[in-house]
Amino acid sequence: MQLFDFSLKLNGFDIHKAKAALNNIKGKNASDFEAYIEEQKKAIISYHLENNSFYKTLGKSIDLEDWNSVPILTKRHLQQPLEQRLSNGFTTKNVYLNKTSGSSGDPFVFAKDKWSHALTWAEITDRFGWYNIDFNKSKQARFYGIPLDKKGYYKERLKDYFSNRFRFSVFDLSDTAHEATLEKFRTTDFDYINGYTSAIVQFAKYLKRKNMILNSVCTTLKVCVVTSEMLFDDDKTLLESRFGVPVVNEYGASELDLIAFQNPEDEWQLNSETLFIEILDENDSVLPYGEEGRIVITSLHNKAHPFIRYDIGDIGILSKKSTIKKPILKKLIGRTNDIVILPSGKKAAGLTFYYITKSVIENDGNVSEFIVAQLHLDTFKISYVSKHKLSEVEKRTIKNEMIRYLEPNITINFERVENLERSKSGKLKQFTSHIK
Repeated sequence: MQLFDFSLKLNGFDIHKAKAALNNIKGKNASDFEAYIEEQKKAIISYHLENNSFYKTLGKSIDLEDWNSVPILTKRHLQQPLEQRLSNGFTTKNVYLNKTSGSSGDPFVFAKDKWSHALTWAEITDRFGWYNIDFNKSKQARFYGIPLDKKGYYKERLKDYFSNRFRFSVFDLSDTAHEATLEKFRTTDFDYINGYTSAIVQFAKYLKRKNMILNSVCTTLKVCVVTSEMLFDDDKTLLESRFGVPVVNEYGASELDLIAFQNPEDEWQLNSETLFIEILDENDSVLPYGEEGRIVITSLHNKAHPFIRYDIGDIGILSKKSTIKKPILKKLIGRTNDIVILPSGKKAAGLTFYYITKSVIENDGNVSEFIVAQLHLDTFKISYVSKHKLSEVEKRTIKNEMIRYLEPNITINFERVENLERSKSGKLKQFTSHIK
């Protein structure tokens, strides 16, 4: 029985029709595909200008023949009651409802019409299919957060049952918890791992300490898909060596869709079937392939709620090899609100700063996890979990390396903690700026 597809249909998401529609889109040749994109862009704008009072107010100056006249939508625009943002004919009772994680600092409730959400699942199903994962048959080892209240907890467990997955909590990353996780892998025929990068990396580090390869005890394991947090090259190498399977990087946003998925050719292929993705500069001008800028996304099918030229808050680069049908994300640099601003006025991406520190701080296996916070223009704090305290020599090495990459006259403080604070969903925010 196709339990996963059945559960989607039961909730009003026609997954079979959506899969057929997606295959039709994918089957178009290059010129027909480009025409389809242009048609959908105009159609979704026209729909919301006619049926959505919120968007009608925002898009008064739109010229349908001039894409650049379409305003940029930000998360701040959406921080008002959902009922004021829904299109005619849609209510909170007949849409898919959810809330963004708030990792950007701007959480909000959003809606997707049921057809749009069905297409999202068709897209996700298609991408996982690249690695022979079938949600109706394949068993998932899920490393995600879970609500701690009774109702929320059992609701997620029920969803896990229908989705053929077993959930490992990311809130306990002790060796005792890792041993229980390993035992579950010994006794369960898992096909794939899916979840938050940081928690999965901690499990891989545990396996390294035990000198174990995961697919030697769970021989059915095919692939590991990490999401929601940055995957660094050395972490990917660790995961592949300890799990014995390919590691795939996924990039998505709950309010939109799956955005990018690493294909079998090791390219971060963007979703061009249900989304239109642009890279813009500070003046909202479209940048050519190969240049760094803000990631701005249009949801081509969501009629319940407009996400048109929506600034997701991330910075990235499209590969020069990109085409309209097959755009490739060369690099995801980080969030626009996670920028390091230094006393001289120099700016750097927060995750770049984190990467500099990571290369030094984790080289001996003492430090298992850490986060970086910018408290003032010239002051940073590194909070870390470790077996023993960093020595003064180690701290000086880290400070010198950071000064070399950034600039002189900055202060770096260290704080050793038992556990790092995660969001309610279980995500670990690796860099935070407190500069207003």
